[in-house]
Amino acid sequence: MWREGKIRIIDIAEELGVSTATVSNVIHGKTKKISAQTVKRVQEKLEERGYIPNMAATLLAQNDSRIIGVVIKNHEKYEGQLLQDPFIAAALNALSDEIERNGYFMMIKKAGNIMEAVKFASMWNMAGMVILSFCADEYQEFRSRIHIPFVVYDGYFENEGRICNIQIDDRDGGRQVGAHLRERGHRRVLCIADNQECMDLQRYKGLCEGLGFPADFLKIPMCKREREPFYRERLNFLRQYSAVFAVSDYYAVDLMRFLQQNGLNVPRDIAIVGFDDSGICEQVVPPLTSVRQDGVCRAQMALRLLKRMKEEPTFSGNFLTSVHLVMSLTK
Repeated sequence: MWREGKIRIIDIAEELGVSTATVSNVIHGKTKKISAQTVKRVQEKLEERGYIPNMAATLLAQNDSRIIGVVIKNHEKYEGQLLQDPFIAAALNALSDEIERNGYFMMIKKAGNIMEAVKFASMWNMAGMVILSFCADEYQEFRSRIHIPFVVYDGYFENEGRICNIQIDDRDGGRQVGAHLRERGHRRVLCIADNQECMDLQRYKGLCEGLGFPADFLKIPMCKREREPFYRERLNFLRQYSAVFAVSDYYAVDLMRFLQQNGLNVPRDIAIVGFDDSGICEQVVPPLTSVRQDGVCRAQMALRLLKRMKEEPTFSGNFLTSVHLVMSLTK
């Protein structure tokens, strides 16, 4: 009997003369004990009637939900625009493609505290997680609170086991920048970042190695509205340098615009190099020289590691991916 409104499993079962358990098992892919002819009849009827399953209930009912959770620290420096950050957006884009290619679903959570992800993981019966941007001392405690495998992006911590940490070669990226600037005759080089720890510290150290001499370092405000007056007060200081290495493309473009608005020519007066090689590098004038991370490679590695951790629960390790300098046409 044809009923108006939402189609239910019992409706399909009555029309076909089969049990509701049979229809439910076909929907959930549990068809080993059901004849191929019955499976086909049920699938055709589901399609004909436009049945839309409750995906949450369907996934939660399975031993493997096929959900990969991606949890990102909603740090104050993003100023409420976390998912608009070029690096975060590029990472999510690569992860989305790879997760879908492997037959999983991606769920994203912004979190101020990593422990918020404990409930997130359990309520959705997740198959695994990818964690971005939390502090070093948080990962091991998080590991003790959940049983599912998870992979960390860019973690700087002592790995005590059951965590896979994928880092990029930050130091070599900085070294490539330093070598590039040295080859072009720059002797007055400044590095800017909002901190001098973890990856930013490694990028600075690599810069000095590539230059062959210490570069100066300037800690800049995280907050965008504070950076312009900060730079304005130090405009004469900035004029001393022939090149600036910013530890992210975001900070590089931000500084470039400030300098251009204050009468300096980039790169003639001051050359600027960024890090990440995000999409904005080609959108600014002049295009920005930057260090490219391979987001696709890292996403592929993340999925491989999650699968291995599921098969070998004690598996862990630190993994390094390479980077390379991408030079704009102007430098």
